[in-house]
Amino acid sequence: MTNYDVVTIGETMLRLTPPNFLRLGQAKSLDVEVGGSESNTAVGLGRLGAKVAWVSRLPRNPLGEIVTQTLTGYGVDTSYVQWSDRDRLGLYFYEEGPAPRGSRVIYDRAGSALSRMVPAHLPEGLFQPGRARLLHLTGITPALSESVAQTLQKAVMLAKQAGWLLSFDVNYRGKLWTTTAARMGCAPFVTTADILFMPLRDAVAIYGVAGDAETAVSQLHREFPHATIVLTLGKEGAIGCEANGGHIVRQPSFPAVGEIGRLGGGDAFTAGFLYGYLYANDNPLPNALGWGAATAAIKYTIPGDMPLIEKSEVEALLTSDGLGRRLSR
Repeated sequence: MTNYDVVTIGETMLRLTPPNFLRLGQAKSLDVEVGGSESNTAVGLGRLGAKVAWVSRLPRNPLGEIVTQTLTGYGVDTSYVQWSDRDRLGLYFYEEGPAPRGSRVIYDRAGSALSRMVPAHLPEGLFQPGRARLLHLTGITPALSESVAQTLQKAVMLAKQAGWLLSFDVNYRGKLWTTTAARMGCAPFVTTADILFMPLRDAVAIYGVAGDAETAVSQLHREFPHATIVLTLGKEGAIGCEANGGHIVRQPSFPAVGEIGRLGGGDAFTAGFLYGYLYANDNPLPNALGWGAATAAIKYTIPGDMPLIEKSEVEALLTSDGLGRRLSR
């Protein structure tokens, strides 16, 4: 039996993108990528050297196989995937538009195999003491169906009984549910999480925080004192608040000349943070924030959803002047 640093559960889709900034109505072909928040994080962790397993449900057809073959190729264990002979794979279309037009996402994921996952599909034998250190979930997945939400709640119960840590990324998607529904649907997870991630905009929209980043993270600490709180601040970096004592740590972002692939940057930050947190010898929060910011910065230079980073690149950025510019010969 393999023991893991992180186990994660979620839906991964095929992303279909018109090339060269075309609109969907103009496209005669579509570029295909594999993407999903939890699997993006899993890939990032795997690329950094962590042992990670991804649990999901996929259709038993070539589209489902594209997903598992891709993730396996990037170091993620997909052996716990449940296969369906009747359901479909979720898709999403990404129309990429530079400013001022802007980009947009169109989902085609209703009735996907993952949306029909039920608690009985969980590989309960995986959730044993010592099999993993941490379970990572996001707020995207419980938004997909009530049965999936129940499945994740059971996974949390099993993980906690096994002595695992729980990290939860609120990761609000307005096309999946309202802010009110998100607050209710995420409640079972945010109230038990050991590490709680969210962008500042989600904290404002869902939890009603106000003021600057320090005020916002302090408000969340008072509401969720059991969790280490991490707020991402876009180009301003990130801020964290420790569960014990409420110590606040600020992490600036690394300067970037340009962004090639911003989609998936938050998942890359989460991957880097969890790696830094789990492998820190001391000062886990400052260490984790640095790894998160550096991993996200490298991801922004890479097209597609997944953080196909090299650990050496992240380490070089962490120990450089923050620019990381060099020619490798």
